[in-house]
Amino acid sequence: MTRIEVVANQSVKPDLIEALQEAVPGISYTLWTGVQGRGGQGVRRGDAIWPEQNVVFMAYVEDRYVQPLREALGQIKERFPREGISLFEIPGARQVPLSRG
Repeated sequence: MTRIEVVANQSVKPDLIEALQEAVPGISYTLWTGVQGRGGQGVRRGDAIWPEQNVVFMAYVEDRYVQPLREALGQIKERFPREGISLFEIPGARQVPLSRG
């Protein structure tokens, strides 16, 4: 299993959701909106000076879906070359059962 994180400009959020759902049918993910920070495309603060913000998607996917996700996100980056879109992968993730006792 691989943990994926996608950090992107909020303007491409609908395209990212669509791409994730097409690449991994039934994908479960966590979405953070209004994310502030500084990266390769500049400062994001959501204020009058730096009005843009980012979104972050996090999901745990079976390894067989990693390549389709890369390809889908690469296509979005080609469509929006000036928008910040970054993919991070953390292989070897596993869910730990929680038990009482």
